[in-house]
Formats: sequence, C-alpha cells, structure tokens
Amino acid sequence: MRTAILLFITALATLAYDASAAVAQSRSGFDAARNEMVDKAIVGAGIKNERVIQAMRDTLRHEFVMLNLRKQAYYDMALPIGEKQTISPPFVVACMTEALNPQPDDKVLEIGTGSGYQAAVLAKLVREVYTIEIVEKLGRRAEQTLERLHYSNVHVKVGDGYEGWPEHAPFDKIIVTCSPEKAPPALVAQLKEGGRMVIPVGERYQQTLYLLKKTKGKMVSEALQATLFVPMTGAAEAGRERLPDPANPTIVNGSFEQLQGQPPSPIGWHYQRQLKVVDASDAPDGRRYVTFSNLTPGLGSQALQGFAIDGRKVQAIEVSVRVRAKDVRSGQTMRELPGVVVSFFDENRAHMGEVALGPWRGTFDWETDTRRIPVPKRTREAIVRLGLLGAVGEISFDDLQLKAVKKSDIRQ
Repeated sequence: MRTAILLFITALATLAYDASAAVAQSRSGFDAARNEMVDKAIVGAGIKNERVIQAMRDTLRHEFVMLNLRKQAYYDMALPIGEKQTISPPFVVACMTEALNPQPDDKVLEIGTGSGYQAAVLAKLVREVYTIEIVEKLGRRAEQTLERLHYSNVHVKVGDGYEGWPEHAPFDKIIVTCSPEKAPPALVAQLKEGGRMVIPVGERYQQTLYLLKKTKGKMVSEALQATLFVPMTGAAEAGRERLPDPANPTIVNGSFEQLQGQPPSPIGWHYQRQLKVVDASDAPDGRRYVTFSNLTPGLGSQALQGFAIDGRKVQAIEVSVRVRAKDVRSGQTMRELPGVVVSFFDENRAHMGEVALGPWRGTFDWETDTRRIPVPKRTREAIVRLGLLGAVGEISFDDLQLKAVKKSDIRQ
C-alpha cells in the first residue's frame, strides 16, 4: 500500500507508543514491537474490528520494508520503498481495512500494491486478493515477497489500476491506495451490487477518504476523513483537471472553519490525533479553532497538511499562527514540545530538513507567532505539522497562514 507523501518523517515526533523493542532484529523483538504497535497505535487509536486487529498482529510488516529500515517497521509511520513511493502507516492500513468490512468469502481488488503489505493484511481476512501495481519494479518485488511468505491467495498484476482487472470482475470489495481526482468508472463497473469501495479522491494535496457502497446500481458515498495519498498515476493523473501551484503554496482551512464527517473534523487536515474543534466566541479568526489535549507523555497529538512548493521559485515562506497554551510541559524528552513544524522534501521525497515555530511551554492567552523560513532550492513538496507533538497539557491554534516569498519580493 502506498500513501501519503511524507508521513514517514513527520510521524517520528508523534509516535503513540514506545517502539524501542523494534530496534532488535530478532523475531521475538519484532513480535513484541508489533504487538505494542497494535495495542497503542491501532486499538488505542480506535480500530474495533477484532478480525482486522488480529490480522495486523499476524502480518510481519518488517518483511515488507527495506532492510536498512527494519528497525522502524513497527513505528506507526510510512516508510520509503523506492520509486518515490511509501508503505503506509499501520493505522492507515487498519482504518481502510476496517472500513472495507472484509468477509471470509470476499474477492477483493486492490489498486496500488506498493510493498504488498496491504494485500498481505487482506489475505488473512478474505478468500482472494487481486492487486495491481503500475510501477513494474515495485510490482515484481511485492510479488516475490508475497510468494516467499506463502500468500497463495494473492494475485499480483503489473498494469494501470485505473482500468481495474475486468477478467476477474466482479469484486465484492475494492480498496484503492493511491488517489485519483474521481473514482475511476471501470472500478465502479467492476464492483458487485452491494459491494464496498474505499478510495481517497480529490486534489493532489487535498483529498478525502470515502467509503462508496453500490446500491441499486448507484454509488452512495460516505466521507470518512481527510487524508493525503500519492496520486494514482497513468490515465488517472493524465486526466486530472486541477493541478497544484508549487510557485504559490498556501495553507487550506488554516482557521479551521470548514468541517466534514462525524464527529466533525477540519477539512484539509489529516492524521489528526487528540484534536477537538472548538466553536467559541473568543476564536481569534472566525468562530472556530482547534485544541490538542494530552495527559500521556510521548503520545501523538497533531494534525498534518501537505502542499506543493518549488524551491527554485520560492526563496522563503512566511508562516504565522495564533496560539494559546494551558499547563504545557515537555513529553518523554525535552524535545517533545508543541510547535508548527514545516518539513521539506525533494522530488524523490527525501527529507531536506525542517524548521519550526515554537516551541511553547506553560500557560498563556492568545498570541501571534510569525517566522520567515528559508526554502531549500531542491524542495518540491512540504508538509506542515502542528500540535503538542508528544508534550502534555493543552494547546490551541487558529489563523495559520503561509505566504510565499519570491526573488522579486526579496529585491523589493
């Protein structure tokens, strides 16, 4: 499964558990780390389906990551798998799998094989998994890994998932682990009546994960959460109508006024942990702001948003935010303190560094923090992360703004 650009760096500071056991390269060390990950990052984050939980315990994620990254296999984070792609965070895999509601007799189609990890999780829950990967190198590697681990009910194809796999249709369930602008018509046609599709759709950096149910030939949609996946390439990307503008990066819904889902959550922000939307008259901008609360040192408490930015065109960005704190203290280490952190990535999604507003401590009323942040020239994408980031206490944010500073602006 391949997901969102950048979580493999940003989640490092917001782990929901102590993953020190994952450093051990022994089987027992991996087993202990995997169970701890499931307890705290899967069950602790709200996954309830017992079959899904057990599948996450039984699937050896370390077998699907690069050897040099195995010590991080049981962090709740994405990891690079080559070819500019990533293996999804375990919580994302569990969340999508639970929404799919897999049954033992199901035949499932997956679009975006990636490492093969999502297919392996599904293989323990359904009768047959058909999975398609457009990047040949990744598809062949995943196929070899799945064969080595004896997943005999997983069938891998290299091709464009936009067209599905018609010779094996119809499918009881379809799961899409890359984001098109709209649900591909071929996938809709290949879904059985009464079937389910879980798919992230939307703009390149502003997507929503949807559950689609086929009822009397029509697709009934339910928005699950804001999310950020790599784009579906091939025909889906070629037909995309709205493209990002890397010369003019901005923050979407920085005042948290726009909401979706139940319970309501801010549009445009994903990987939300311990976030509450507050509707109050004292909001610095509009009538809403967000508050992060945490009593457990080191526990993840944040929200993320990605955006395109071209370091050849943007020299710096000016970031400002309104912030308020109550009894904020560091987490498990002195570095676990709240902030607004901007991380930069190159065209291969290699980490280029990060800069933060903050950190903040103690108790104070609304104040404004502003900073001009230089942009590395090789930058092509970035992500902003805000929250307690492992600290304890309560912190609120509103009116987060980001403005590009270009060469012409500096000369003036």
